Amino acid sequence: MKYTNSIEIALPREKVVQLLADPTHLPKWLRGMVLHEPVNGIHGQLGTKSRVVMQSGKRKFECIETITRREPADLHGIPKEVVVHFDRETVGAGMWSVVRDRLTEANPETTLWESESEYRFSGLLMRLVGLLMPSAFHKQSQQHMQDFKAFAEEGKDVGEEKD
Repeated sequence: MKYTNSIEIALPREKVVQLLADPTHLPKWLRGMVLHEPVNGIHGQLGTKSRVVMQSGKRKFECIETITRREPADLHGIPKEVVVHFDRETVGAGMWSVVRDRLTEANPETTLWESESEYRFSGLLMRLVGLLMPSAFHKQSQQHMQDFKAFAEEGKDVGEEKD
């Protein structure tokens, strides 16, 4: 299963990529995140593997995320014509995914974030989930992007929301 999401954020691209790359901000916009800890490497750096635990309702899902691309490596003083790339591969029980994020300067004060996601499932249960509920994955990805936008632009923290 493959899909693409995009969103415009009313902040300069350099500010957006620095917020995205800072692990201290993850709980503020990544809904359902319980844990995101490097098991080798430095958070967000190329080649780093991290243990990620997400929770949805009473269900917890654990996986390993590997950063497969981060360009440019230095997120300061990025020329406006350069496209910023953050790619990661995630492997968990019955699931493999890759996400390729591209951040471009729509104008000096606006960033376009485009995200391509691809999922592959193994095991009967996960294959059924992928077949019967593909829109749930697409909607969840868009929700994460909207949550990040609200955090970046307005300081909204999903951890402070009441269910």
